[in-house]
Amino acid sequence: MKTLSSIALHGVLILLGGITLTPLLWMVSASLMPDGQASTFPPPLIPREFTLVHYISLFTRLNLSRYLLNSAFLSLAVTAIALVVNSMAGYAFAKFRFRGRDPLFKLLLSSMVIPAQVTMLPLFLMLNKLGVINSYVGIIIPGMASVFGIFLIRQFAQSIPDSLIEAARMDGASDFRIYRSLVLPLCKPILITLGIITFMGTWNDFLWPLIVMTDDSMYTLPVAIANLSLEHVQDVELMMAGSVITVAPVLVLFAGVQKYYIGGIMAGGLKE
Repeated sequence: MKTLSSIALHGVLILLGGITLTPLLWMVSASLMPDGQASTFPPPLIPREFTLVHYISLFTRLNLSRYLLNSAFLSLAVTAIALVVNSMAGYAFAKFRFRGRDPLFKLLLSSMVIPAQVTMLPLFLMLNKLGVINSYVGIIIPGMASVFGIFLIRQFAQSIPDSLIEAARMDGASDFRIYRSLVLPLCKPILITLGIITFMGTWNDFLWPLIVMTDDSMYTLPVAIANLSLEHVQDVELMMAGSVITVAPVLVLFAGVQKYYIGGIMAGGLKE
């Protein structure tokens, strides 16, 4: 009976996995087809003739490398800054005692129910006053900290024994030295998880860069691909090639570090 249940469960999982992967696999296949082949009906699953002309065109004629570098720079910058800021804030909420700590943390958590789209107008007006619209800084500032990131770090940091921190203080270590030399190494699993979430979120972000950026040369990859689709709406194969270039980096990243991601999420969710 257990064998039949296991076979049925694995069969369902394989079926669902196949359904999920089919659009991605067709996207890769269509990107390798000659012009017009993906638009035929029914569309072929495998190219009758393989070609890389669309990828070459994206980097030579349409200068996609510029947008790729923009996305890479912004994603890495936001991830690095967010890890520092969120880890400091999360550690402070977990181990420091100050007036209003718990009410302030609850207020931060309550803000998570507010849709991000609601805050975009006031955020845009604030950044416009600062004069950072149409600049990389305008993308980086909103990603410097997140309530979800602070929550993840706090939950994990609460598991660090207070005795370790007190022992470090007795040895003469400053609060920053404790944070840098003790807390950060112990929080490595959750930091990797938060880094993956932040990087993928920034890489895939479309709406905010579209609002902030007005200079075409500063567009990120999702915005550039969206604009490209308006100009080449009939060129399905070219659009699929652009989509592959957009999706591939985050898929490779997640495949390489998924065990750390899952372990960090589970560890952060189980801490009291």
